[in-house]
Amino acid sequence: MTDRARPLRVPVQYTPRPMSIRVLPDELVDQIAAGEVVERPASVAKELIENALDAGATRIEIDIERGGVSLVRVRDNGCGIAVPELALALARHATSKIASLADLEAATTLGFRGEALPSIGSVSRLRVVSRAVGAEQGAEVSIEGGAATAVRPAAHPQGTTVEMRDLFFNVPARRKFVRSDATELGHVTRLVERLALSRFDVTFRLASGARVLLDAPAVSDPSGESRRLAQVLGEDFPAAVLPVRGAAGPVILSGWAGLPTASRAQPDQQFWFVNGRSVRDRLLMNAARLAYRDVLYHGRHPVYVLYLTLDPKLVDVNAHPAKLEVRFRDSRAVHDFVFRALERALAETRPQSLSGAIAAEGLYEGATAGLAAGGFTAGGLTAGELAAGAGAAALVSDGGAGRSAAWPSSSGRLPLYESARDPWTIEEALEAAAPATPAADGAEYPLGSALGQLHGVYILSQSPSGLVLVDMHAAHERVLYERLKSERAVARGASQQLLEPLVVALKAHELAALLEERTSWEHAGFDLEALSDTQLAVRRAPAFLKAAEIPAIVASLVRDLAEDAGTHHLEKTADRFLATLACRTAIHAHRRLTIPEMNALLRQMEATERVNQCNHGRPTWTRLTLQQLDRLFLRGR
Repeated sequence: MTDRARPLRVPVQYTPRPMSIRVLPDELVDQIAAGEVVERPASVAKELIENALDAGATRIEIDIERGGVSLVRVRDNGCGIAVPELALALARHATSKIASLADLEAATTLGFRGEALPSIGSVSRLRVVSRAVGAEQGAEVSIEGGAATAVRPAAHPQGTTVEMRDLFFNVPARRKFVRSDATELGHVTRLVERLALSRFDVTFRLASGARVLLDAPAVSDPSGESRRLAQVLGEDFPAAVLPVRGAAGPVILSGWAGLPTASRAQPDQQFWFVNGRSVRDRLLMNAARLAYRDVLYHGRHPVYVLYLTLDPKLVDVNAHPAKLEVRFRDSRAVHDFVFRALERALAETRPQSLSGAIAAEGLYEGATAGLAAGGFTAGGLTAGELAAGAGAAALVSDGGAGRSAAWPSSSGRLPLYESARDPWTIEEALEAAAPATPAADGAEYPLGSALGQLHGVYILSQSPSGLVLVDMHAAHERVLYERLKSERAVARGASQQLLEPLVVALKAHELAALLEERTSWEHAGFDLEALSDTQLAVRRAPAFLKAAEIPAIVASLVRDLAEDAGTHHLEKTADRFLATLACRTAIHAHRRLTIPEMNALLRQMEATERVNQCNHGRPTWTRLTLQQLDRLFLRGR
């Protein structure tokens, strides 16, 4: 590089100057603390609403103006603040919620730091009016830019009103980072909606000027929970979720997990609550993501509202200034429990459980009751306790029925087909073309009876409720994938010894990549040996493969696995291999099937977990009800 092209570097000169150590004034200390607690108007609303919940409020009203910059007012009917303690409530680190380290380690309240009110008061004009339970009259105190007034009498019903005006009026540099009124209003609205999902037993009302943005009355029954979910997350949400409830030792998981077909382009409807606290915890979000990994289309995000209740001693809530993150004493055990519970709930996404309705029992109440019951062990949580309960963790309303031979007659649902064959031998069932077993007592199957094929791609079936369309490749792909996973869980997959080894020609780098993943191939039932840098001998193969198809399938598998290595939605190499094997060996388009073959596939679908989606997350079947068909043809009009 020439001198002309060499970049000019200007050294930075640091001039040390003597500085004396001093104690910062209280006003500056409060403003520094406010930088952690008060980021925007929504931060103010969060702290004030959580204080109201901690005070036992059953009704909370929030009024804002200009997105909360001009005004955030929170009224509640909680226990109130006694007059002698009103001024103390504005002091830093003054709180009634903890008194010792033991209290902090087992905190059950949403707040406990004693920083919110003084921090807010240091960067705004704050007014607190309150009347305690049993008090004859209330009192008020104000603080402006950190300077508090004397406490004076004031009329007020039982409870507290906290009014914050002119946020950051005395900190112009912070004011510049506040966004537009519409943006800040959106943040406040989403915050209140999230808190409304955390406490169904509390009435929330949010207004911006004369507009009421949210009016959610308190509910205590399943239908009320469904209404609030629809109010916050949309009318379609309650009909597109599976109820989840499970327990392992002192840990309870409950709530609602969205069907894979209800996935979204953004993760904007994922809500986690730990002991009633709304959190954005990476460990829990990762557990949920893994549970959805082979039923969700690549790039899509699941929806869920989930409540994790556990002994407060097993979780550290003092890990983040805004208390948005938590730490678990045994994070691996909690992660595995959540993953297993959700995975089992999603495993029941079969035709019979597609109703997706809210369970007939209150799931939110189940979560909150767990903490109130006090059924926690003093010795804490061990991985063994969680593992012992994880197998039976998820109990979904339709999933339990789906495991039995028939549903209760009172439910109005149809009996599940039970084949006398090996439930995984779909290929044999298709080749045998045996007549479909008639339904017992004149009942029908969830997926009905096949009528024919459409363009060699779709199966048309008549069900009790209308017309069912099945993507035969996608459905068979899921059936094979679940079969392969089941075989891997117990032992090596069923395989056949070939009379003569089959030689497959590969490129040198393809053969090298295959040998690196040799274990996955062996678990699936392959016995492979490299004859040279470009030749592979196949001595054993899965039993469901035809010998003539093996060389082409092996070559396709190698190419597909190389292409999908960085893009496949399945992270585990073993699962990715089995998913690709299932995709390559499943029935492909334009293969003509007889009616008995189609019915055999439908029956296998009804007995297969997660069959509503293929391995890539695409739907495998859909249904047009008689009512929908009548509307299409204007019948009854």
